[in-house]
Amino acid sequence: MTSYNYLISVDELRQQLSEPHWRVMDCRFDLMQPAKGREEYGQGHIPGAQHANLDQDLAGPVTAATGRHPLPAADAIALTLSAWGIGNDSQVIVYDHSSGAIAARLWWMLRWLGHEHVAVLDGGYGTWQKAGYPVSHGDETLVRAQFRPLPDAGLIISTDELLASLESGGGPPIVDARARLRYAGGSEPIDPVAGHIPGAVNHPFSESVAEDGTWKSRDELKAGWAGVLGDNRGGSWVSMCGSGVTACHLALSARLAGYPEPRLYVGSWSEWILDPDRPVATDAA
Repeated sequence: MTSYNYLISVDELRQQLSEPHWRVMDCRFDLMQPAKGREEYGQGHIPGAQHANLDQDLAGPVTAATGRHPLPAADAIALTLSAWGIGNDSQVIVYDHSSGAIAARLWWMLRWLGHEHVAVLDGGYGTWQKAGYPVSHGDETLVRAQFRPLPDAGLIISTDELLASLESGGGPPIVDARARLRYAGGSEPIDPVAGHIPGAVNHPFSESVAEDGTWKSRDELKAGWAGVLGDNRGGSWVSMCGSGVTACHLALSARLAGYPEPRLYVGSWSEWILDPDRPVATDAA
């Protein structure tokens, strides 16, 4: 049977939705209205889907030394996955409103935990609805499984390691997924300091998707990434954003374009700026 590791279309999901080992996760979330995603899930979701809350399920406790969405401990998220009915043999499909901006976080987390059979629903819930496919309301019955995590520390880079690489002058390329105005330091609606890490280049995650929230073609993605990472498809690089969420979207985009998996800077901008001694660059006039 075909496994899905990157993207899946709504038509493909509809055809295989009844597969017993498939698990669907609804990751809808609004940063400005944290309860909204769960409310929308109750109003309608893909049949069988469980809801994953970014703040409560896909992030660990925020401390004075972390960004806004630190990773949960591997054992803790493994218990949550098990409660959702996700085991090591499950095919997992993740979706959000449309672009995969939030769903990609769970896609990446599962890969970090050693589980490759996970894919983002192309176009998300919006495309599912447009196709006229059925939806369910209210909560779904949970069937527990057992998920054994095998976290890969090599997929993560810490603030200290990133800072040391910058100071040495020989660190890997850093790609920032935030909107261009935020990266440039012209506007910062969320974090208290505007700008970007010196030397980081900007590739907004939104440039990987079309206006309707579906993903661009592989050729389009390749063209976009060629302007960011060039022709080097074997070198290491770092993905970041505001808090380690849309940085995961960049990881998926790059993989689809034929580039290697990045190391994720989980703390991202919201952690970097906690220490005023860390350098900050801006492009603002």
